Amino acid sequence: MGTQWDLYMMAMLYVLAGVNHFVNPTFYLRIIPPVLKYKQLINSVSGGTEIVLGVLLLTPYRSTAAVGVIGLLIAVFPANVYHLMQKGAGMKVPIWGLWLRLPLQGLLIWWAWQYV
Repeated sequence: MGTQWDLYMMAMLYVLAGVNHFVNPTFYLRIIPPVLKYKQLINSVSGGTEIVLGVLLLTPYRSTAAVGVIGLLIAVFPANVYHLMQKGAGMKVPIWGLWLRLPLQGLLIWWAWQYV
């Protein structure tokens, strides 16, 4: 199991990432694959979910929240692949960073698993 410090860092990561969905929605809207409709809704739901899960990581519902984080990371993986396939979707993101992001998802899943 991870340390308390790791848990706080993870919680903060997801809360801040979730808030960013509302502060900078254009980034997220551009990487949602076009096959998915209702992009605004998808962005809002995923951002809100990140915020809720981040907060829940600091409660007695930590284990459930960690499973939710794992599910969310799996659910957003196609957007990361799409972002890579689109060579950054018009954003100034280095291709190596997009490639690095894919295995990083596995590391984030492992990190969340420490709290299941």
